Amino acid sequence: MQARRRIFLAIIVFLSFSFSSSASPKPASAGAKILWDKWAVPHIYAQHDVDAFRAFGWAQMHNHGDLILHLYAQARGSAAQYFGPDDLVSDRAVHTMGTYQFAQQWYAQQPPWFRSDLNAFAEGINLYARRHSAKLAPAGLQILPLRGVDVLAHAIREIWLFQAGMSGCTTVMPSGGSFGSNGWAITRAHSESGHAMLLANPHLPWQGEMLFFEAHINTPDYDAYGAALVGLPVLAIAFNQNLGWTHTVNTIHPCDLYQLTAKGSGYVLDGKVHAFQSRTETLKVRQRDGTTKTERLLIRQSIQGPVIEAGGKLFAVRDAGLQVGSFAGFLQQWWDMGRARNWNEFQHAVRRMQVPVFNILYADRQGNAFALYGGQIPKHAQGDFAFWSQPVPGDTSKTLWSRVLSYDETAKVFDPPAGWVQNSNSAPWYMTEPMLDAGKFSDDLAPSPATPGGWPNMREQRGFRMLTEVKKISFEQLIADKFSARSETADRLLNDLIAAANQQGSDVAKKAAQVLNAWDRTSNSTSRGGVLFLAWIRQGLAHGRISGVPFDPRDLLNSPRGLRDPAQAVHDLEAAASQVQSVYGSLDVAWGDVFRLKRGSRDLPASGGPNGLGSFRVIDYEPDKTGHFLSTGGDSFVAVVEFSTPLKANVLLTYGNSSDPKSPHFGDQLELYAKNQLRPALLNLPDVKAQTVETETIPAAAPERSAH
Repeated sequence: MQARRRIFLAIIVFLSFSFSSSASPKPASAGAKILWDKWAVPHIYAQHDVDAFRAFGWAQMHNHGDLILHLYAQARGSAAQYFGPDDLVSDRAVHTMGTYQFAQQWYAQQPPWFRSDLNAFAEGINLYARRHSAKLAPAGLQILPLRGVDVLAHAIREIWLFQAGMSGCTTVMPSGGSFGSNGWAITRAHSESGHAMLLANPHLPWQGEMLFFEAHINTPDYDAYGAALVGLPVLAIAFNQNLGWTHTVNTIHPCDLYQLTAKGSGYVLDGKVHAFQSRTETLKVRQRDGTTKTERLLIRQSIQGPVIEAGGKLFAVRDAGLQVGSFAGFLQQWWDMGRARNWNEFQHAVRRMQVPVFNILYADRQGNAFALYGGQIPKHAQGDFAFWSQPVPGDTSKTLWSRVLSYDETAKVFDPPAGWVQNSNSAPWYMTEPMLDAGKFSDDLAPSPATPGGWPNMREQRGFRMLTEVKKISFEQLIADKFSARSETADRLLNDLIAAANQQGSDVAKKAAQVLNAWDRTSNSTSRGGVLFLAWIRQGLAHGRISGVPFDPRDLLNSPRGLRDPAQAVHDLEAAASQVQSVYGSLDVAWGDVFRLKRGSRDLPASGGPNGLGSFRVIDYEPDKTGHFLSTGGDSFVAVVEFSTPLKANVLLTYGNSSDPKSPHFGDQLELYAKNQLRPALLNLPDVKAQTVETETIPAAAPERSAH
C-alpha cells in the first residue's frame, strides 16, 4: 500500500511538471548570450526562459534606452515629474484610468514562473542602466529601479492606447501617423510551392511607444523571430520553424463612452441621483527651471467607469478589458503563441482571448491558414455597432454591460476554400472568399456590411485584387505584392476624370489630364503624376464623397467607382493643378522629389502613399516648410515567411532597430526599403555567427528570480 502510494504521488508530480506551465521546474539561472548582427538585431541564446527575458530587457535598453525609461515613467503616471509638462496629459490619463493599479492587481495574478520572467526583464533594464548610465539621459535614470509590475504597467498603457484610440475614448494619442496594417496568410492550396505563407505588415507611427523592436529569442522550448513594441517583454508578431502569426488593427469597439446627466455633486441613473466615487491624487510637474510644481487631480468614477470631462459634458469610460473583463494574461498568451508547435497548441493559447485588441492571422507548416477577429469585445444587450460608436445614454442601467465575447462568439475562419485569409483594417466580413455572413453574428460585433463603415477600404480592395488575380502565389510574388504602390483609387476614378477634363475643362484641366493619362498610377519614387492626383483627391474630399457608384459587396473589385459630380471634379483638378504648378514648378513632378523617406541624416526618395490612395504600400507623411512631405509612419516591421524546408523568411524594420539618433542603426534600413528589398532573417546559429558584429554575455539572474 505504501509503495503504491509513493508511485501514485510520483506520477502526480511528473504530470504536474509535464503539463502545467505554472508549475514548471526551476533550474538555476545560467545567464545568456546576445549575438548582435549587422542590423542591430539581437539573437538571444539562453538555457532558461528567465535568462532570455533578462537578456531581452538588456537588449532593448541597448537600442532604445532613453525611450524605454521615458515610457516606463509614463506607465507609472509620473513622467511629468521627470520630463516636464508635455507629459501631464498622459499622466492624468494613467491616474484617471487607474492603469498602474490594474498592473499591481494583475501582477499578483500571474503564475509564479511568469512573474519571475517579468522581473527578469526589468532586471535586464536595470542592469544595463547601471552599467551604461553615462549613455542615458539623467531624467530617465531617476525612475530606476524597475520591477516586474512596471513592465506590466507599460504593457497595459500601451494596449489601452490602442483600445481607447480605436474607440475615441481618450485624447492621449501617439502622433506621427495612423494605426493600420496589412496581413495575409496563404494556405498550401493557394501557394505555388505547396507551402503555407505569411505576410506581416503593420503600419504604425515611427516614434514613441509605437516603435517595433526586432529580435530573435532562443531557449530549449522557445525559438521565435519577430518584433515587439518597444518596452514589451515578449514578441507580439513572430514566427518559429512551425508556425507564425501577425496582427492587424481591427474594427472592434472595446471601449464605450456614456454621457452622464450631472445633478448636484452626483449623476442620475434610473431616476435616482448617485454619488461619484471620488478621490484626489497629486501629480508632480517639473518646470523648465528645474523646480517642481504640484497639481491636484480629482478622479471620479460612476457605475460605468472612470469619468472624464469634454466640452463641458461628463462622460464615463467603460473599457472591456479594465472595467469588465481582464487581459491580465495577454503577455503570457503572446509567449505561449510563440512557443506553440502546431495548430492545436496555438489555438489553445488563442482561445484565452487575452490579447485585448487586434485580428490574428496565422499560417503553419501543415499548410493551414487562420484569421480571428480578436480582442476583448463587449457583449451588449441592445444596440448595433453604430449605436455604440457614439456616446450612449448613461442615465439608464439598460445600457450597462458586464460581459465580453468568447472565442466561439467572434468571427473567425480556418482553411477557407479560397486558400487565403487577409485583413487590412476593414470589418471581418471580408477576411476571405466567400465573405462571412454578418447575419450569423451579433449586430454590435462590427460595422454592418450595409454601411460605409463596414465596407472594405481601398487598400484592402487592392489586396483582394492581388490575391485573386493569380491562381497560386509564389514567395517572390508575395514580396512584390507587399511593395506594390499601385493606386486602386486611381484605377476606379482616373478614366472618368480624364474624360471629363478633356470634354469640359479649361486648358489647365486638359494639360493636367495629359499628365494623369501618362501616369503609371503608382506612387513609386520615379512616378510622375501621382503628386497631382493626390492633390486632386484632397481637393475633392472637401466636398464629400467623390465616387458616383457606391460600394457593392457583390461587385467588390469594381466599386466604388466613377465620379459623383464630373463638373466639380474638373474644377477640383484645375485647383490642384494650379497648386502643384505653383509649389513645384511642374505638373509632372516625380513622386520621390516631393515625398521623402527621412530618418535622422538619411533622406531618400520615397515610394508609397497615404492610405487614401488605396495603395498596399503605405507611408504617412507630414509637410515641412519647403513643400516636401517627410515620412512619419506607415510600413514598420515586415516579414514574409514560407513554411518550407528549410524555412524561408525575409524581414525588414523600415526605420531601423534603434531610436537613438546617434546610432548608425537609426534609419539604416531605409535604403533597403527604398529599393523594394527585404533582408533574409538569420535563423540558424551558423548564419547568425557569420554576421555577428558584437557578442555580449548577460550574467545569471539572482537565484530567487529563477524560473523555468
